[in-house]
Amino acid sequence: MGMANRSVGAVASCLILLAGTCLFAGDWPQWRGANRDGKVSGFTAPLSWPTSMAAKWKVTVGLGDASPALVGNKLYVFTRQQDDEVTLCLDADSGKELWRDKYPVGAITGPAAKAHSGPRSSPTVTDGKVVTLGVTGIVSCLDAATGKLLWRNDEFTKAAPKFFTATSPLVVDGLAVIQLGGEGDAAIVAFDLASGKIKWKWAGEGPGYSSPVVLTVDGAKQVVALTEKSVVGIDAKDGKGLWQIPFAAQGRSYNAATPIVDGSTVIFTGQGRGTKAVKIEKQGDSFAVKDLWSNDKMAVQFSTPVLADGLLLGMSDKGNLFCLNAKNGETCWTDPAKRGGGYAGMVDAGSVIFALPDNSELIAFKPTDKEYSELARIKVADTPTFAHPVIAGKNIYVKDQDSLTLWLLE
Repeated sequence: MGMANRSVGAVASCLILLAGTCLFAGDWPQWRGANRDGKVSGFTAPLSWPTSMAAKWKVTVGLGDASPALVGNKLYVFTRQQDDEVTLCLDADSGKELWRDKYPVGAITGPAAKAHSGPRSSPTVTDGKVVTLGVTGIVSCLDAATGKLLWRNDEFTKAAPKFFTATSPLVVDGLAVIQLGGEGDAAIVAFDLASGKIKWKWAGEGPGYSSPVVLTVDGAKQVVALTEKSVVGIDAKDGKGLWQIPFAAQGRSYNAATPIVDGSTVIFTGQGRGTKAVKIEKQGDSFAVKDLWSNDKMAVQFSTPVLADGLLLGMSDKGNLFCLNAKNGETCWTDPAKRGGGYAGMVDAGSVIFALPDNSELIAFKPTDKEYSELARIKVADTPTFAHPVIAGKNIYVKDQDSLTLWLLE
């Protein structure tokens, strides 16, 4: 599906409104897509799956693990180039640079930075703006059309998690909600999207490496986030803590998987602690947490599963693709093949589930609870891939170590 085809018929093609931004089928405007659930619409599987794809273009964009954002015919890429963190806007059909913003950032040192000196946090594009979170905690808001700096905040750069920032900005009701700081000096902060002024803070625990999502219970929106020690629910209007579940990382594990919301159910997972589901219920003026199920044997480390038709499909901490029954938590199947180091960008494209492990092999398989059923496995990069693939019709955008490539699935 070419970019021109995606632009025809604005009324027919504008399918989703995300905080005032017109989105097209296949747009990927933030971490894990339009609804932060790993789902993409408008994909039609090929009648016969190829063993390779043709590259339409490849552009060197800089270092980093942040997933690109796609809105209309523009790609937004957040990377590191030399001593700067850079936001690039590219024409999605040609890879041509349309604008850039940059600012200097200090050296990232230590074992965590050896191969990962660039940003991990994916940009959020909404309401004509681009919001980014730099690896040291610098928050920026740019005009999506021109790249003009609207506001920038560096108040929270004195502390960072051990492996630096990794949470991606969440925009809800005109507020950019971002987890900032490090152990002992941290907050979940809500910035006014228009002005950059801080509206509220939840100063509890330090951030994990996960990203917050929105949960709606009894008509009220909550921000659900993983901290270094807990899963928390916070009132999106004023930052008031509503509920909290202990979920401390153990040993060399981390809270890195984004929580999954299904109605009033929250599913969360972490290495050494399994996968758990709870229901958030309104009780008078407060909220109660009801345990639903727990699978102590299956967990992830770096990858967030997708929820598709009652199935939870993901990459385990041991590097195996798996399927759980999301109603009772029982394991349906586990693929014995180890793929990469336990990371995979997971995308639910309807009839197909895509997984892109860090070994740079894009995998397509069927969303079934019967057995692992692979459709295709295609090499898409020569360097490791830690960003999600962005899938828009037949176009597949892949960010590797320092480049962005448009592959054509035909």
